[in-house]
Amino acid sequence: MFSWLANAWRVPELRRRVIFTGAALSVYRFGSWLPAPGVDSSQVTDYLRRAGGLFNLLNLFGGGGLSRFSVFALGIMPYVTASIIVQLMTVAIPTLERLQKEGESGYAKINQYTRYLTVVLAALQAIAFGLLFRKEGAITADYGRLTLIIVTLTAGTVLLMWIGELITKRGVGNGISLLIFASILTSAPSGVSAWVHGSATEKLFFPIIALGIVVAVVFVQEGQRRIPIQYARRMVGRRMTTGGATYMPLRVNMAGVIPVIFAAAILAVPQTLAAFDLSLNRFISRNFLPSSIAYMVTEAVLIIIFTFFYTAVQFNPVDQADNLRRNGGYIPGIRPGPPTAKYLDHVMSRLTLPGALFLAAIAVLPSLFIKYGGFSQATSRALGGTSVLIVVGVALDTMRQMQSQMMMRRYEGFLK
Repeated sequence: MFSWLANAWRVPELRRRVIFTGAALSVYRFGSWLPAPGVDSSQVTDYLRRAGGLFNLLNLFGGGGLSRFSVFALGIMPYVTASIIVQLMTVAIPTLERLQKEGESGYAKINQYTRYLTVVLAALQAIAFGLLFRKEGAITADYGRLTLIIVTLTAGTVLLMWIGELITKRGVGNGISLLIFASILTSAPSGVSAWVHGSATEKLFFPIIALGIVVAVVFVQEGQRRIPIQYARRMVGRRMTTGGATYMPLRVNMAGVIPVIFAAAILAVPQTLAAFDLSLNRFISRNFLPSSIAYMVTEAVLIIIFTFFYTAVQFNPVDQADNLRRNGGYIPGIRPGPPTAKYLDHVMSRLTLPGALFLAAIAVLPSLFIKYGGFSQATSRALGGTSVLIVVGVALDTMRQMQSQMMMRRYEGFLK
């Protein structure tokens, strides 16, 4: 591993990408500690410590920025929510569906719509948190100062969105996922501290459970089914191409950690709406805490739905079957065309179901540990299933991208 990292550092382009990614994440962490103008971070921290509930999850994905009501208090979740809405609208609105099929130009327009929607959602969420914290006495500001705070939080989310896109373009890995990755890692020290000062049962069993989760995540994330593909000999111009055998790798969890992030973004909506209505706020506080059965069931169902949805967006059996037929490829024993598409859809559905159930089970584990295992909330949230799933998944994807860069230069990769 260390020789592979040394080889990666010797490549100038890859070294520049790694340095740029580190610098961008440093800017993000600095902004997470920079309070919004006129905000006493200690008062906000005290209020969130008393409130708990969904605020803890939002604070986790925001890298602690919400508890300090920093410039980046909203984190990148408004952009994730906007992406979900736009992708859902792509299925329902024919115009967006046509844009999606136009290639790079269509994707550029869809991304532009996503950015506009991100600004709107960030502004609404900033207004909700500003009004709620002002009503609860966590911040003291007149409406002029409150407007400045709302504008600052909205601009912070827009800046984070830009930083994430820059990391994707000029850095290593997916920028949005890396921002969430960095946010979760910042809560690890507090989780370790809570584990050290926890009960004897927690000290004994939690490392074993955490290690088992890591092994299971790696096993499922890297698991795949290889569909055999046979290519026939055919004429291309004046040359006869030789046929051969290869395979099509279908991953068990093709959606990665995206469904978990999507579900977390959707579950943040009730907390935002509750800021505008006191009765709704009381109802959520009583019946929709992360440790409640209703919350866990809702989270699991959302993850399963988003896993199938995102997999369908990424993998289209009809397009795959058409590409195989155009290139003279076929699956042994399956006729080209619609039968191949039907077969691939059947295989992908059977693979996606256990992957979706695994994601749902991993995501609800922290809440189960808190409710029935007697584990502390800080330990379970910082080192539990959702956090480990996102951290390991993003780390594997980043390593895979670095490996592809290395393989282009004929270096041996780290991931086998």
